Amino acid sequence: MPIEASCHCGETVFEVTEAPSSVTRCTCSLCAKRGALWAYYTPAQFRLLSPADNVATYLWGSRTVKHHFCASCGCGTYSESPDWSSGKPDFENPKVAVNARLFDDFDLDAVPVNMIDGKNLW
Repeated sequence: MPIEASCHCGETVFEVTEAPSSVTRCTCSLCAKRGALWAYYTPAQFRLLSPADNVATYLWGSRTVKHHFCASCGCGTYSESPDWSSGKPDFENPKVAVNARLFDDFDLDAVPVNMIDGKNLW
């Protein structure tokens, strides 16, 4: 069952195909300041429902991850990146990380939270 998410002002809206089985809290400087809890999907499991012009993008560090946010209210919405599960970027298997805090009508407290020590990894 799809889950819809939206930024604070409602100008950026997206959906994912299913509820996450877990979310990730990353301690890197960007994620910590954003306060996001990330749920990971394949590009086929993600759909932007609002116009692409409503989304702005920030490229940081290696510039391999596109960190998107609402161009109106600034909420961090989703990121597009290669799969990093092997420790190296796998561009053949891209991932979309969505800020699960933006899920509408979803009990995020019922989902386990994993931590990545991004502060010390990169």
